[in-house]
Amino acid sequence: MTDGTTWLADRQAIAFGGYHVVLARELAPQTLAERLAAALLYDAEHVVVPVGDHTGTSLLELMEDDYDVGLRLGSTGDWSYAVAYGGWQSAFGPLAPVSHGGAHVCLLEYEEENGKPVPPQFACFQDGQVLAAFNLHLDRSWGYEKVDGDPPTATGLQERLTAAGLPDPARAPREVHRVALGVVEEFFRLTLPREVIVRGTLPAVLLEPA
Repeated sequence: MTDGTTWLADRQAIAFGGYHVVLARELAPQTLAERLAAALLYDAEHVVVPVGDHTGTSLLELMEDDYDVGLRLGSTGDWSYAVAYGGWQSAFGPLAPVSHGGAHVCLLEYEEENGKPVPPQFACFQDGQVLAAFNLHLDRSWGYEKVDGDPPTATGLQERLTAAGLPDPARAPREVHRVALGVVEEFFRLTLPREVIVRGTLPAVLLEPA
């Protein structure tokens, strides 16, 4: 049983600071973690270091005063997922390479405490190409006022968002965020288990310098 993705629009849905979740089809969780390690922007090569099963809180405690990135890993339905903790903000480069070999990879990200502010973002890739990417507030901030990407996919997703009444400047940003997540969830058939991510334990790894 899963809870979809709309719960990510709740305040501090996963942790203080927002969320960074990557979902992938055709990749095992460990392979997803290894590809995310390769996508880090740090100068040094990073490797995946298993640290046992953790809740989000216990992983953050393990990482106390450490600004590297930790991941909790799992799978649900056809999707593997990696939930990032620690210093994930601006840590990753483009995730299109993570999808090489034909994998579908989706990014859901929100820097909730960024004072600029930064809107929530969604992007989906396959085989190194962007299928769809947009700002979930559907405003003109940060480059996306509509869905960009592969024309058939981007157009189809844009049509679904329009049918859901978006963009709608009269709605509160959090409600727009939630509705947009629901459209993305249905369009790409995304699933993400809230209970285990928020309260349960999952295998965890640290992305550390080699």
